[in-house]
Amino acid sequence: MLAADSARQVSQYTDLDGKTLLDVGGGPGYFADAFRRAGASYLGIDADLGELAARSEPGPGTVLGSGMALPIRTGSIDVCYSSNVLEHVDKPELMADEMVRVTKPDGLVYLSYMLWWGPFGGHETAPWHYLGGHYAARRYARKEGHPPKNVFGESLFRITATRMIRWAKQRRSTGKVEVLDIVPRYHPNGAKWVVHVPGVREIVTWNLVLVLRAR
Repeated sequence: MLAADSARQVSQYTDLDGKTLLDVGGGPGYFADAFRRAGASYLGIDADLGELAARSEPGPGTVLGSGMALPIRTGSIDVCYSSNVLEHVDKPELMADEMVRVTKPDGLVYLSYMLWWGPFGGHETAPWHYLGGHYAARRYARKEGHPPKNVFGESLFRITATRMIRWAKQRRSTGKVEVLDIVPRYHPNGAKWVVHVPGVREIVTWNLVLVLRAR
């Protein structure tokens, strides 16, 4: 359902039919079928071989590589997509820059991520992340008998809406991108205003989408 909804959301900004789409952090390829049904040629990349093979053997069009150093030619992708990955890298601006780099002029960049101060910011350790990421990880390990999959400071990082909105505006000012939309991913259309209220947006947005056109 999430994959189908993602394809629908991206299709609001561009026709996917015949487009080459790169899914950065695509893992085992759950989004592949949905994007292919929409007519896109799907490519997936992930830095974790275990994630790539979580569902089955990695299929055609999947690549092992880092989102912060994409092994993709500059200006070769029609749509560069990433869902709930940015909070797992320690240099989110670098990953976002890489997504813009590989996208063709007038191509689309769709970047969605989980905000740290939202109710699910700590992932499986939520809501205890409000008391600190390290505390939440220790509590989870104590309760469950094993560390969380997403370890704060290693594979999960504190990221805000303000940080990446600032990045998008800086890239717009240098002519690298056009900002098409900044929206809360799973909110109704009438709630789009929350992303424009500093402080409030960090808690109630919980999943932010940046939609950009590469230049």
